[in-house]
Amino acid sequence: MQELVNLFIKSIFVDNMVFAFFLGMCSFLAVSKNVKTAKGLGIAVVFVLGITLPINFILNKYVMEPGALAWLNPKYASLDLSFLSFIVFIAVIASFTQLVEMIVEKFAPALYNSLGIFLPLIAVNCAILGGSLFMQERHYETLAQATTFALGSGIGWFLAIVALAAIREKLSYSNIPAPLRGLGITFIMVGLMGIAFMSFMGIKL
Repeated sequence: MQELVNLFIKSIFVDNMVFAFFLGMCSFLAVSKNVKTAKGLGIAVVFVLGITLPINFILNKYVMEPGALAWLNPKYASLDLSFLSFIVFIAVIASFTQLVEMIVEKFAPALYNSLGIFLPLIAVNCAILGGSLFMQERHYETLAQATTFALGSGIGWFLAIVALAAIREKLSYSNIPAPLRGLGITFIMVGLMGIAFMSFMGIKL
């Protein structure tokens, strides 16, 4: 249990998808103009990560890894389907992104309209695919580890976009020099937030 708690905290703060690896920056910058929209997209990212990464873990461990098909038949023990990782991961992510899009459109049409093109773009959000690739690269051994990492990474991305959205709402009332308005001051804020999150690397887990 302690190992899972450490992994969860590390995924949120130390290995934050945005501030440690700069993944998902396109939608992170574009949708962080107000807190309400940022919350909606953040929750969608947590949901998609929390569902797709465990599914991709199971597919990777029991289908695509070298020798993973030995459970099916010993003669398949020499098969290595890891070259299919990218296309399988993306197919799973795209399927669940479509599901999220339909749910949001049905039950929260205002949020669906405010998110615009960035909701279906979750399918190509590099933070989502990056989570599955990190899972594969780090060789998590259990489904619990993969799920904990998925939820931690999603919550870390959620906190990052909501925090930036809150700051940008406050900045709209500030007297910012004309050349820095818009993305200029946003890039500066993201850099400062990234430096702040680097302080969490000192946490001993």
